[in-house]
Amino acid sequence: MIELPEKFLSRMKELLGERFGEFLASYERKPSKAIRVNTLKIGVDEFLRASFMPVTGQVPWEKNGFYVDGEKAGKTIAHAAGLYYVQEPSAMCAAPLLGVKGGERVLDMCSAPGGKGTQLAQAMGGEGIIVLNEINFSRAKILSRNVERLGIRNAIVTCAPPERIAGAFEGYFDKIIVDAPCSGEGMFKKEENAVGEWSETAVLSCVARQKQILKSADRALRQGGEMVYSTCTFSREEDEGQIEDFLSENSGYEVEKSVKLYPHECEGEGHFAALLKKTGEGGDCCVRACKPTFADKKAVAAYEQFEKSCLKTRFERLHLVGDTLFSLPQDCPQVGLQTLRLGLRLGTFKNSRFEPDHSLAMAVRAEEADCIEVDGATALSYLAGNTFPCAPSLSGWKVVTYKNFPLGWCKAVGGVAKNHLPKGVRI
Repeated sequence: MIELPEKFLSRMKELLGERFGEFLASYERKPSKAIRVNTLKIGVDEFLRASFMPVTGQVPWEKNGFYVDGEKAGKTIAHAAGLYYVQEPSAMCAAPLLGVKGGERVLDMCSAPGGKGTQLAQAMGGEGIIVLNEINFSRAKILSRNVERLGIRNAIVTCAPPERIAGAFEGYFDKIIVDAPCSGEGMFKKEENAVGEWSETAVLSCVARQKQILKSADRALRQGGEMVYSTCTFSREEDEGQIEDFLSENSGYEVEKSVKLYPHECEGEGHFAALLKKTGEGGDCCVRACKPTFADKKAVAAYEQFEKSCLKTRFERLHLVGDTLFSLPQDCPQVGLQTLRLGLRLGTFKNSRFEPDHSLAMAVRAEEADCIEVDGATALSYLAGNTFPCAPSLSGWKVVTYKNFPLGWCKAVGGVAKNHLPKGVRI
């Protein structure tokens, strides 16, 4: 059993009373593992029939979430194809509280690595705008990769402090999730360093930081909008106490629902989430729309030639940033912040030639592109970065698919499919 800090134990005993013994016994069990089926790419029934990942039960609070029994859930062909996201089961409880729908404006203020944000994007079905923000650039890159793998077309990934998000998007969002940085008490079994970093001082430091983030979220949320605040900790100061303080300082809010999961009461490591509604009717939002710009004639011709020869679908709202071409989400806002992803990244121009991006391969369906279907052994070899033989009659850019699910690009030349999978996503 993991060695827990004495002060943490005394705090939990005071918090739980007679339930403390059950709570302590939960640390003798292994952490539960779960995945969330990515319904942007595959239906739940189809996923289960295909047995891409053996499941042992359904996560009660997420209709697309399933418990699994496996050590390498992040190293499978299906994972590389973006058919599911590996997520701690308790953490799946927060996003559904928002009840997001396609066409809404949604913000995940503290998004990396992307579990809750991609959960929201999945519920939106590719319609509307979702801004996924992460203040740490290296973590923002991980977030962006997960958005890419899951084939999300309507996401904007930013790297900015919460106060700058609030300044850029004053009163813009219909719904916001704040999965706040916390003392991580619910992660003790999964992350040993979380135990070593815990202290009562750290709890209070997190409380102060959370208050500032909530202030920014309030500025970014429109009147009548809804916000979920969540943590993966048990500390009352960071959970119920934080909500009470926020309500006392912001009279225009009401709590619609709250959830607190403990590891001795559920199959998961524990989580807290509260749904708040900002009462009142909103005024005008002054966030301007981004005007798509794609005026380089040579670039236009190069992309149109690629689209004609390699794709069976057309992308709209083309927008060139430097040498990178994006397909903007409908009604994309003007961001003005450090941005890693502005909708769907289609590709880049190199010496007037268009080279498709991995994001494009992951966002299309097999029927929307020219593809080369491979078997399991070839798929694993391709995902490791290797070339493979193909029909000599094939030439040019092709999407590599396994069971009709895209894995990435290759370029067919003389009977060889040259691998164009980015090194960062190889397994």
